[in-house]
Amino acid sequence: MKKYSDCPQILRDFLTYHETIKGQSPKTISEYYLDLRMFLRFIKLMRHDMPVNSCLDDIPIKDVDINFIRDINASDIFDFLSYLANDRNPTPDSPVPDLGISASSRARKLSAIKSFYKYLTVRTKQLQENPVADLEYPKLRKSLPKYLTFDQSSALLQAVSGQNQERDYAILMLFLNCGIRRSELVGLNLSDVYEDRIRVIGKGNKERFVYFGTACRKAIDAYLPIRQKQVLTDNRALFGSRDSNRISVTAVHRLVKKALLQAGLDSTQFSAHKLRHTAATMMLSGGVDVKTVQEVLGHENLNTTQIYTHIENTELKIAAEANPLSKLDFTEK
Repeated sequence: MKKYSDCPQILRDFLTYHETIKGQSPKTISEYYLDLRMFLRFIKLMRHDMPVNSCLDDIPIKDVDINFIRDINASDIFDFLSYLANDRNPTPDSPVPDLGISASSRARKLSAIKSFYKYLTVRTKQLQENPVADLEYPKLRKSLPKYLTFDQSSALLQAVSGQNQERDYAILMLFLNCGIRRSELVGLNLSDVYEDRIRVIGKGNKERFVYFGTACRKAIDAYLPIRQKQVLTDNRALFGSRDSNRISVTAVHRLVKKALLQAGLDSTQFSAHKLRHTAATMMLSGGVDVKTVQEVLGHENLNTTQIYTHIENTELKIAAEANPLSKLDFTEK
C-alpha cells in the first residue's frame, strides 16, 4: 500500500480490505483509490469555501478521519455528482475544455463511494448512517455489444498466419469458444488445460471450469508441442511471448488486431473483448440458456448476461423480416 501513501488511514484500510479480504484486482483497487481520493478532495474543497476551479488535484486529504466523513451528507454527495456532470474537465490538457464527464464515469465513482460507505456502516460499523444507501445511479444509455457473425469468425480464424500461427490460432479459438476475458487468458497455465475444459481464474480470484469443443482441443494440441520447446521466465504459463515471458494483455490485444486486419475486418470496431461477446451470442444462438451462459462467462449478475438475449431477439426479428412471406399481405382480399 506504499502506492497510496497520500491517503488517510481510513481509506487505506478500505483499500486493504478489498485487496486482501475481497480479493479484488489491482486495477479495481486503483480505481477505488482514484475515485475516492477525488471525492474526499472535493468535499475538503467545499468545506474550506474555496472556488471549484482551485486545483482539486493538489488538495491533501491525509488528515481526513471518521469524524470528517461522518459530517458528509447526501447534499454534499449531490454537489460532487453535479460537479462531475457539469464542471469536471475529462481532458485537462485540451485547449478547449469539454466540461462534464460521462454518465458511465459518474456511475463508477458513485459505485466506489457506495462501496466505501457500505464498508464503514456494514463491515466495520464505524458509521451508523449511510447517505448514499438509496442514491440512484446516473441513467446510462444502453447499447448492444458488437460481435462477429459466424462468417466473420470463420474468416478471422482462416486469416491467422505468421511466426506464431499455432499460438495465435489457439488463442482465438479459446476466445471464440470459451468467451474468456483477456486477463483470464493471460493467466492460464499449462496445468489449467484438461481434456475437454480449461480452469479459469476470473474476477475476484473466482475459479470456474469452461468446456470447449473438438476444434478448440485440436487447436490447443497443435500448439502444445511448440510451447513445450519454449523456456519461459514463468514456465507455468500456457502462452508465451517472443521475449520468453508470459504473454501480456497488450500482446494479446495486438495479435487480435493483426488477425482482424488480415481477415479484412474493421479492427477499430472489434477487439478481444468483442470475441467474448461473439462467444456469448453464438452460445445463445445455439440454444444454450442464459443461466448457463452466465456461468460460462463468469458473470456475477445475471443482468450482465441478459444483454445478449436482446441481441438474439434482434437477430430473430431480422430473420423474420428477411422471410419473403413476411411481405405478403392479403388482408384486403
